[in-house]
Amino acid sequence: MASVTYEIVQNVATITVDNAPVNALSHAVRQGLSDAFARFENDPDARVAVVVGAGRLFLGGADISEFGKPSQPPILPDVINQIEACSKPVVAGIHGAALGGGLEVALGAHYRIARAGTKLGLPEVKLGLLPGAGGTQRLPRLVGLDPAIDMITSGAPVLADRARDIGLIDRVDTGNDICAAAQAYAQELLQTGAPVRPVSGLGVQQADELLADRRAKLAKTARGEVAALVALDAVDAATKLPFAEGLAEERRLFLYLIDTPQRAGMIHAFFAERAVAKLPEIKGVAPRGFARIGVIGGGTMGAGIATSAVLNNMRVTLVERDKDAADRAHATITRNLGSAMKRGKLDQAGYDRILNDNLRTVVGYGALSDADLVIEAVFEDMAVKKEVFAELDRVLPQGAILATNTSYLDVNEIAGATSRPADVIGLHFFSPAHIMKLLEVVVADKTAPDVTATAFALAKTLGKAAVRAGVCDGFIGNRILSHYRAAADHMVLDGASPYQIDKALTDFGFAMGPYQVSDLAGLDIGYATRQRKLATAHPRDRAPTFADALFHAGRLGQKTGRGYYIYDSDSPKGRSDPELEAIVTQARSDAGITPRRFSDDEIVHRYMAAMVNEGARVVTEGIAQRPSDVDVVFLYGYGFPRWRGGPMKYADMQGLDVILADIQGFAKDDNHFWTPAPLLTQLVAEGRNFDSLNKA
Repeated sequence: MASVTYEIVQNVATITVDNAPVNALSHAVRQGLSDAFARFENDPDARVAVVVGAGRLFLGGADISEFGKPSQPPILPDVINQIEACSKPVVAGIHGAALGGGLEVALGAHYRIARAGTKLGLPEVKLGLLPGAGGTQRLPRLVGLDPAIDMITSGAPVLADRARDIGLIDRVDTGNDICAAAQAYAQELLQTGAPVRPVSGLGVQQADELLADRRAKLAKTARGEVAALVALDAVDAATKLPFAEGLAEERRLFLYLIDTPQRAGMIHAFFAERAVAKLPEIKGVAPRGFARIGVIGGGTMGAGIATSAVLNNMRVTLVERDKDAADRAHATITRNLGSAMKRGKLDQAGYDRILNDNLRTVVGYGALSDADLVIEAVFEDMAVKKEVFAELDRVLPQGAILATNTSYLDVNEIAGATSRPADVIGLHFFSPAHIMKLLEVVVADKTAPDVTATAFALAKTLGKAAVRAGVCDGFIGNRILSHYRAAADHMVLDGASPYQIDKALTDFGFAMGPYQVSDLAGLDIGYATRQRKLATAHPRDRAPTFADALFHAGRLGQKTGRGYYIYDSDSPKGRSDPELEAIVTQARSDAGITPRRFSDDEIVHRYMAAMVNEGARVVTEGIAQRPSDVDVVFLYGYGFPRWRGGPMKYADMQGLDVILADIQGFAKDDNHFWTPAPLLTQLVAEGRNFDSLNKA
């Protein structure tokens, strides 16, 4: 139960918030803080106050159990104003993290001390909101506009040392008891006669040119998102309005964002990410150990997996077929580590430790004789993978986990190549594996529960968002991708330009359009996938012959300088190719198609309807546990705009009846491809949505 305690020692009132697990600012905590500071203000024995959090951190943000409910007074802005208005000094003793409303409480104090390593941030934009308890008004006054805009519009936290450097906190404490450190600091303030120091009383610079420049940059980097730009409006108000009026404008903008669809989408994403690892099959199941990791194959994917592991303090042995290949893998990992250093993710000592102690690139499976878990990342061919797994079965000790990084292949068949199918699981990483956060955990028919639990524990260690997937062609993400990519190819055959499709979908919010993605991945990948599926193709399936023509012409995308786009020194990100139109026109002519025009809206409607329809089938078949799992896959692995919440949340917000009506309309021209998923039809008939299945 939440509690706020008040204790006086030597004229220092220590106010402690205890609301496990993260000291969220629930109604009980807000009321407790208000009562404690009222007591402090009128307590003749208390000359200075310290506010601290019990447990592992200072104060979290809002209580997520109160999301979507009317606020009960006292609301947080009023509590913070009450703290700041105290006539005696208030010290915030911060440890672990002070995020969102927690940092805003600290900003209401007059002095701030934080333990080394503490994270301080205002992540509200990641929920489609802005700091609504004074953060946009106080932070610019305390640290200046530039760092304040960085923190508020990105949502990224800073560590204690950086916070001290920009003036966000006064001191960094290197001890282990922040309460004692804050009390000592308070005593020091008493002895020196330090005054109250309300942040609201500080000035803020006028910087219209800086704000205009930041607005222009945000319009590009936060394309389609409203929260970051509205948060910048609130910061702008801090530069132009008296503090009280700025607070009122911040509150108005906060309430505006509360009611936006983007806020609903991002809150859904927040909860979906937390629900995705909650699997009944592994509840209470202890994972196996995985201190020693093996990786088979040192290509782009294998080297990326190895990089991800060593960056997270794991020992890795990477096996290649010969010394030259092993040396190339080592060089790739070394380059990845160098890039991590440039991004500030690794220091020189960590770099040296990895290369000297935690990474081996070798030839021969014998080096894996003591491995706890081995991840195969070789060529996507069933015969090759079965050969690798038979050898791993021979070499690895009992209890070791055998994982395959396959993107499409049957994990049950791969497991059948061993004498221990219970130890086999799919770990589908996304490239580049040391950067992309998604990990599909593909659970085969005989996979043991503790192996599944180990996969999720590994994902957490690697900082990945793990999603359980069942066995089918392409699992969750690639299976759905094949369907909506087919819808895009059909539109090209029927008259749309690949460039128009890419633009319509990036305008919708995708990071890249489907033909830009093809060029990035390589058109040979798509060609190989189509060839693999030829044996099971239906006579009414429509083939993208224009894509095959590009492949046969050696236009493989970025790797060859030409695919759907041209890539050269003048256009490293790609420009349209006038020769593409003739290739597409020939494909239409060969198929006897008279092209027609497509609007951008129709492109988006068809693309999204195909995505949602196949997503519904994936849920029905149990390939995905719940619709929100599909959302997490697409948010983390396929560039879906986070502010739309994922494809299934998008469908709920559009209305499932609208999606179904679109599919039924498209079926008038092609009732083979456009067959409504039974689950979609059922939910519409029952007046329910996908979210009702998430809550079941």
